[in-house]
Amino acid sequence: MFRRTLTILAAVAGLAAAGSASPTAAAAVSADRPGARLLEVMTFNIHHAQGTDDVLDLQRVANVIRKSGADVVGLQEVDNHYSARSEWADQPAELAALLGYHVVFGANIDNAPPTAGGHRVQYGTAILSRYPITASDNTWLYKSPGQEQRGLLHATLDVRGKKVEVYNTHLAASSQTDRLQQTAQVVDLIGKKKPGVLVGDFNALPDAPESAPLRKAYTDAWDQSLHGRGDGATYPAEAPTERIDVIYTTRGVAPLFTRVLKDDPAASDHLPLISKVLVTP
Repeated sequence: MFRRTLTILAAVAGLAAAGSASPTAAAAVSADRPGARLLEVMTFNIHHAQGTDDVLDLQRVANVIRKSGADVVGLQEVDNHYSARSEWADQPAELAALLGYHVVFGANIDNAPPTAGGHRVQYGTAILSRYPITASDNTWLYKSPGQEQRGLLHATLDVRGKKVEVYNTHLAASSQTDRLQQTAQVVDLIGKKKPGVLVGDFNALPDAPESAPLRKAYTDAWDQSLHGRGDGATYPAEAPTERIDVIYTTRGVAPLFTRVLKDDPAASDHLPLISKVLVTP
């Protein structure tokens, strides 16, 4: 903890000396106060572990997560006994086993087993956590006729004695009308619970009209922290132009450093986004 704190404080001090420290830089000085927690938070649309090379490889996804050092990961497009495309695997459980993490899964498509006594056919989102998950729930979001069901997955983490709320979503891909409804619903569902982090594939740029409720309620980690080179785009993975995978923080959580991970762009059709955040006392 001490070494990680020094690294962050040194980075912020350097930026401040250059006259360009972000508004969140001041929060970093509280990183060594009792009750403060540093977390590496990732969002990653894994495309059911089918890479841009059309190879199905869950181990490759696990390797990306492990190498990143992420403490908590919101995953989108996750299969759970869904179909032959992912070999009928329980992907959330298998990833948790590969990483040694806790996991919760939110089924947004939830169909009856294809055969009597079989597994339900499910597809949705998951949250992987290095820290214990003490509570979780998944709420279906607004859906107009003909659109795919989407949801907001919520997990409460016990981060060395401090509760941190984590939310993960994947909004409608082809309906701006649905996304307008869904973002408002997400803000309403999260309410005043804090501290918390919202991650996901929002299928909309942060400055799009449907993102307005999120911008008003939360902090966009990419905009309000130090970040790696580039524009934050994560899709499509091999030549990203769209910043649709976003990490938002609520009051009580300050994003300090955010970056797009490009170590293995073949692992999925999205690149993962990761942010070091400070949960303040």
